[in-house]
Order: sequence, then structure tokens, then C-alpha cells
Amino acid sequence: MGRGHLVLDIETVPDLDLWQPPEPQPGEPAAFAPHYAQRVVAIGAMLLDDAYGLQRMGIVGDRRPEVEQLRALAGWLERIERERPILVSYNGRGFDLPVIALRCLGHGVPFAFYYSTRDVRYRYSEDGHLDLMDCLTDHGAARPSPSLDALARTIGLPGKLGTSGAQVDEMFRAGRLDEIKTYCLGDVAQTAFLLLRYRLLQGRLLRDGYRARAGALLARLEETPATRDMCARIDRARLLLSEECGEQLGLGS
Repeated sequence: MGRGHLVLDIETVPDLDLWQPPEPQPGEPAAFAPHYAQRVVAIGAMLLDDAYGLQRMGIVGDRRPEVEQLRALAGWLERIERERPILVSYNGRGFDLPVIALRCLGHGVPFAFYYSTRDVRYRYSEDGHLDLMDCLTDHGAARPSPSLDALARTIGLPGKLGTSGAQVDEMFRAGRLDEIKTYCLGDVAQTAFLLLRYRLLQGRLLRDGYRARAGALLARLEETPATRDMCARIDRARLLLSEECGEQLGLGS
């Protein structure tokens, strides 16, 4: 049996005490804050068991100051270290994990889970960290890398639902914390579905096994307030690979 999976996603805003954005040139987007100046405002997590069943999902350190969110995450990861679940992300190797590590550095918060073995940080193995963007682009060989939104829609998920990471700062300054939470958990849920589809692509799940696990996860998420609206927008036939969807795509059974 496997060790289970921990799906992780963070939302951030610029830390203007550490970095001031330059004035954008006409027609250019605003500058993106460097990793060390990305203030964490939400950490979404989903823990799946070794059969991909949902064990728990939520915001780690919900509504606490950043340093307490980081301590809560580090402490939780230490408590589940015996099971050592495989960390799952989308661009987590390029963004989420370096941001968490550097913000822990700034706050003086130990992040032992990340450093106790090489597995979480080693790029060419899934043993500790499965970065789906990295794996689905052959570790950056296929460029440009697709967004989570693009691949989510490819498999029947709704994607970003009109919200993007660039809007999190505006929502945070307006005190719309519930919207940030919903947005973050929506990304976590869609990353989990993409994980299941990737396991089908690898041949580690067969079609019936994939459909059963994706259907069970969908049923649980439909009962969860933060993900209920996202679930209502899913193309169920495409996500669950119904026979009708296969016929429309010209695919055999």
C-alpha cells in the first residue's frame, strides 16, 4: 500500500514592508513580487489516504496571522511525518514550497518536513513531492507550461471561476477572506482531481478505478460548502469519463 497524498496550495499577497513594486511601463502588467516578499494569507490542504479517499480538507491556521499559519503547517506536517504522504502541488516546486520556506526563514519558524530528507525537494522523483506541472511538462522540456486553469478545463473541471491569483491582494485588502478561502480550496480540489487523472495517464489507476475514486471525491466535495459551487460547474461526463463523453470525442471503450 502507498503512503497517501497531501495536496497543497497557497494564496499570497505582496509584502510591501520587504518589497516595493516598480512603476509598470505602459501596456505591461504589474510586477510580481519575489518569493521572499510573498506574504502567505491562506494555506489550503487536502489529505488523501493510500486509496485516494478524502481524509480531511481545509485551510491550515485559518484566519490567523501569517506566522501562526506557518507554525500550524509545520507542526501538522511533523505530526503526519510518520506516514510521510506524497506532497502534491501544481507548480509547488517553483512557487508554493519556496515561498513557504522563505517566509519560515523570515519568521524563524522551523520547517523540518521540507529538509529532513531530500525527497520533497528532489525534482526527478515522485517519492516526496509530485509537482503535476513539472511532471506534465517533462520537467520543463515542454514550453510554455500550461496553467492549472487550462489543464483543469481539459478534464472537465471549471478552472478559475472568474477569479485568479492576481485578484487575491484586492480581496485581502477588502477583507473578503471567505472568498480567498473558497478560491484556495477550489484550487486544492481541482489539483486533487488532476492527480487522479495523472495516475490514470500513468497506468497506475485503471479506467474503472479512476472513475470510482473521482466519483467518490466528487460526492464528498459536493457536500462541502467551500467547494459546492465549483462542483456544480463540473462537466461530470468529461471528468468521470462516461461512455457518452467518449462517443462524443470519437473514442472507443
